[in-house]
Amino acid sequence: MIPLSWYLILAAALFCVGLFGMLTRRNVVAILFGIELMLNAVNINLVSFWRYGEITSMSGQVFTIIVFAVAAAEVSVGLALVISAYRRRNTIVADELDMLKW
Repeated sequence: MIPLSWYLILAAALFCVGLFGMLTRRNVVAILFGIELMLNAVNINLVSFWRYGEITSMSGQVFTIIVFAVAAAEVSVGLALVISAYRRRNTIVADELDMLKW
């Protein structure tokens, strides 16, 4: 049986890769990918804590389904914003998307 610490290390590494990708990329789509990696790291933590008995009942799986729903909504809204910004500015570089600035 794989110990809980291995899952936590995997989730921490995945979260760090997602955070690094989100903070260092200029492309908006790559930033969205970084956020998705961080949400998947949270899902790994929730399911592993549920599996190893730290969380009672089915709450780990329920929270994971909620995170999946939030991730799907984030992707759909984020990509709609990216497409809209690309149509107006012909770029998806985050530094050049300053439409809300005065």
